[in-house]
Amino acid sequence: MGVVKENFSDPNVLGLLPGTDLKDEIVIISGHYDHDGILPDGTIFPGADDNGSGTVGVLELAKVFSQAKKDGKGPRRSILFIGFAAEEKGLLGSQFYSENPVFPLENTVTCLNLDMIGRIDDKHLEGNHNYIHVIGSDKLSSELYAINRQANDSYTKMELDYMYDDPKDPMRIYYRSDQYNLAKHKIPVIFYFSGLHPHYHTPEDTVDKINFSMMVKRAKLVFHTAWEVANRDQRLRVDSNKE
Repeated sequence: MGVVKENFSDPNVLGLLPGTDLKDEIVIISGHYDHDGILPDGTIFPGADDNGSGTVGVLELAKVFSQAKKDGKGPRRSILFIGFAAEEKGLLGSQFYSENPVFPLENTVTCLNLDMIGRIDDKHLEGNHNYIHVIGSDKLSSELYAINRQANDSYTKMELDYMYDDPKDPMRIYYRSDQYNLAKHKIPVIFYFSGLHPHYHTPEDTVDKINFSMMVKRAKLVFHTAWEVANRDQRLRVDSNKE
């Protein structure tokens, strides 16, 4: 049939909040802002959860960290907020950044990625709604895993569900969002995810179905984890390499 290749431009969106005494080290907070768009027949995919929820979370975290800096309590390490493009086309935006980093990857301490944080998934629908899937936190750094757990114990008190960390999990969720392109370079990551639901990648992923109170709580966990990583004396140790 033949193959047609076309170059296209689909920009990642970056915002840097400079740190203080450790400003050369970078903490990435990310979420992809693309979705499936509009089909030729006019069908619209709103993508409220995937990934309007994560995109809004990144913007809110940028506001909070910026306000802290204005108040004279800014982070020691720099925070790089990224809206990744073309995630739905094969993690292309994060792949491009990892291959063409604006800041050296060797100076990048972690990537905390928000992809679908606004719903209650099938697993928890009839049970505990006060949860978040935490994916990949211990695969490269036991310290990142511990920091995230401590932040939750101290501030947000959710069920942390690690089911997708199982290397035998058939969904292979860890490999399916943008943080993985940083993890491939031995940068510790966490993928925050509220899970799959019947409206995933359908036109029914609409804003009226978002659980805003849980979305806020999940974003707060990302904040407290990022705050600790950005302000501790030592950068995260890379002390494991789990599948």
